[in-house]
Amino acid sequence: MFDGHGGPDAAAYVKRHAIRFLFDDAKFPRASSEADKDFVESDLAMAEDCTVSSSSGTTALTALVFGRFLLVANAGDCRAVLCRKGKAVEMSQDHKPIHASERQRVEQCGGFVYDGYLNGVLSVTRALGDWDLKVPPQGSPSPLIAEPEFRHTILTEDDEFLIIGCDGIWDVMSSQYAVSVVRRGLRRHDDPQRCARELVMEALRLNTADNLTVVVVCFSESTAVRLRPVATGSSVPV
Repeated sequence: MFDGHGGPDAAAYVKRHAIRFLFDDAKFPRASSEADKDFVESDLAMAEDCTVSSSSGTTALTALVFGRFLLVANAGDCRAVLCRKGKAVEMSQDHKPIHASERQRVEQCGGFVYDGYLNGVLSVTRALGDWDLKVPPQGSPSPLIAEPEFRHTILTEDDEFLIIGCDGIWDVMSSQYAVSVVRRGLRRHDDPQRCARELVMEALRLNTADNLTVVVVCFSESTAVRLRPVATGSSVPV
């Protein structure tokens, strides 16, 4: 999932070349310690492409399943949430300037956070593109980076589905709230694509101010038949 800002150039570029950058490799799948190079290589290639504005950037989140192994790589504020026995398990961290560890890294690199924005202009601390913000003083690291963070887990029969959504979803609802919305939908109609649309409509009802993209991935052909009821009051409100 690629959520662009500063125009569509960066998101469109990564979308066009994602297969080549992220998956078209003789060593694929690679360990997470090596896979971060794919994000960085995409970022560097974008900097050299004259069709992409230096002020355009995009967040990037990928979720890969190898057998029972789920690997999520994230740079930015899209989020992946796993539903495990009705409970939300966050498979990524939002890279926001207000997050303590990200703020510390930014300030150590000579950047600053003002009113919740990196250097007063950007709402994320990791992204591809945005090369006008990635040119630091000579010899200094940039406060804005393209390196992703990784989380992984072994999937079991308790794992029902995965939600991938951009920040327009998470601005107005918690991860558990989103899981509850999707779970109810799967019980009714067992259609993950329809659940994604319902999640978008719920975010609109809650007056989100950002764009909305959602993907729902089920881990069996019929998720509804194995969904167990969640105890009353277990869902977390917005």
